This record gives sequence, structure tokens and C-alpha cells, in this order.
Amino acid sequence: MPERNLNFDEVINRRNTNSLKYDFAERRGYPEDVLPFWVADMDFKTSSYVEDALIERTRHGIFGYSETGEEYFKIIAGWMKRRHNWEVEPSWLIKTPGVVFALAMAVKAFTEPGDSVLIQKPVYYPFSEVIEDNQRAVVSNDLYLGPDNRYHIDYADFEKKIIENHIKLFLLCNPHNPTGRVFTKDELECLGDICVKHGVLVVSDEIHHDFIFKGEHTVFANVKKEFRKISIICTSASKTFNLASMLISNIFIPDHNIRRAFQKQIDGAGISQLSILGLAATQAAYEKGDEWYDNMHEYVKGNIEYVRNYVKNNLPGIKVINGEGTYLMWINFNGLGLSLKELEHRIIYDAKLWLDSGRIFGKCGEGFQRINVAAPRALIEQAMERIKEGVLHA
Repeated sequence: MPERNLNFDEVINRRNTNSLKYDFAERRGYPEDVLPFWVADMDFKTSSYVEDALIERTRHGIFGYSETGEEYFKIIAGWMKRRHNWEVEPSWLIKTPGVVFALAMAVKAFTEPGDSVLIQKPVYYPFSEVIEDNQRAVVSNDLYLGPDNRYHIDYADFEKKIIENHIKLFLLCNPHNPTGRVFTKDELECLGDICVKHGVLVVSDEIHHDFIFKGEHTVFANVKKEFRKISIICTSASKTFNLASMLISNIFIPDHNIRRAFQKQIDGAGISQLSILGLAATQAAYEKGDEWYDNMHEYVKGNIEYVRNYVKNNLPGIKVINGEGTYLMWINFNGLGLSLKELEHRIIYDAKLWLDSGRIFGKCGEGFQRINVAAPRALIEQAMERIKEGVLHA
């Protein structure tokens, strides 16, 4: 049966489906009629092969404790090899209910209360939350915006922060959310060499690795053989195939001792088997979802180009930051000369848009907004028009 869900222009009504994106605006302090582009899920139906796998599994009618066998690993490994040129081994795999959960487990497993953990702001805000909520301290090697309108790493500051704060654990985000940077192999090598030198463990959140629009993604553990000994690589089909509520991620840890300590922390959290539906969806996605993925990827790429061109031609004072990956665009509104309060009022109440304010990604994100463009083009066009009328002309 051929893939059925390739009409990415179809606008699907997600309201009244308990959608976090659409149904909880008022509860979270926003007007009920805002158009949401904040949380990172897609407004596309997933692959029809995933739908079929879930329907078939549901018809069985029994949902007891379930595990994966050799076939599951082979399918996951096949995707990693053909899409990312990374060969993984069965013993490396630990499944968790999500990447953020894995980050939290790593913080608990490899640091003590009061320790500092290194991140790179502006970064996905749960990075700070899993550190602070576990009584650790956040230390940031802030990325800086270069003359090429791209974010870059300050390596001297990176090493300085490690030494001064006795860092044991670094949470890397690559592709980087929200800036869209896809760090090159050379950039990752510089980071990794510093971490090896100082005995720092690297947890690399690579959940957006299938959204590369310029260059290529390099798995951190695959940069140099030595990096295997300090790596926890976090992946999931949840972003790639729009499966966030399935609550399953695939975490790869090549080093036996690190893997054992990580697993012990998961066991202490009371997590054992995961959802049979999540396992079925992930396996079907990676086994049969290539056509859907390739078409979706091309569609999102078109949305990114549309937004870039629209902003350039119609929104003076606003600038799209140059990135190479993710379906999340990082937009700089600082050129408008508005206060943060006025900017956010115009976006929410005049433009009637729900975006992610840059301030939640760190102080260095103030004046920026993150917008999710994995949606039908008609919705993206509507969002751009709302910014033009509600923010520029308010």
C-alpha cells in the first residue's frame, strides 16, 4: 500500500483533541483565539504506515507489558546508518520516555546536588529546568551572534567555565534549539577535545538531527573514537515523525560504565517497559517512513525559505537568524526598538500569535521569538501577515 499522508498543505483542525498546542491557551495565560506556533510538534499527519501499525496493534486488544526484540534494534540502526552514517551496537541502546527525561537522569546520575552543569544559551529551556529542579547550578557558555548572522561558540569561555566551575557534565544541543545551528565536525571536535581534556561527560541532544537544510549532521560520538568514552547520544522519532505523545526515545551510550550508571538512575526512577504503541510507531516510522520523511523535509524547507523571503521583503527591523537545521526559526525583533513588554504585547494581543518568547531561552534571547514552521503553508502565510499588521503596524 502506498504512502497516503503526503498532502502537507492540508489544514487539520486540532482543536478539541487535548492538543497542548491548540487547546490550552487560556489556561496558560493567552487569549483563546491566538494562532499557535510555539511548541515543537508538527501540524502534519504522520506517515500512514505509522497509522496502520498503530491500528493493527490496537486491534489486538491486549496492552500488557511489552519489550523490543532484535528487529527493533536493526530498524533503528538502519536509520542511523543510512541517514547519519553512524553504526551503533545493540548494547549501546537504552530506551527512555523522552529526551528531556534522559537529560534529567544524566544530571542525577553524573552530578551531585550543588554541582554546576554546563549548557549553551540561548537554549531549549528544559535544559535549565532539569538542572535547577535537581538542585544543581546552571552555568552557560553563551553562544554569540557573529557578523554572518549565525551563532558561534566561544571556545576560550567554554574551557574557562569548565575549569572555574569544576564542570563534570555538559548538555550539548545539536542541531541547536532555538538558533538552528548545526555544528560542524570541526566545531564538535574542538568542544569534544576540551571535554576529554577535563574529564567532562557530554550528553548530546540530537533529537532534531533529521532536519538539516544546509551541510550535514555529525553525531558527536562519531567525531572521534575517544568521544565514545564521554558520550550519551539522545535521539527519537518524535520530532522526525511527529510522535511526541508516544513517549519514547532511543539513547545510545557506547561506554559500559556510563551506560550502567545511567541505567541505574532510570531503574531508581521506576521506569522499566515503555508503551507498546510508542514502540510500534517508532519501528514503523524508521522502517517504512522514508517517503513521508523526504517529502515532509522538502515541504518544511520550502516554508523556511518562504519565511526568510517574506521577512526580508516585508518586515523592516526584523531579521531571521541564519541556521542550518530544525523546523524552528529564531527571529530577531530587536531592530524594531520596542521594549520586551511592548513587543510581546503586540505579538500576543495585536497579532494574536502564540510564539515562544526568546526570554525563556536565557537573557541573551530577549527580543527574539521562536516560531515553528512545520505547518501547512497557509498557516505560515497567515502568521507572517499577522506579524506585519499586528507588530509593525500596531
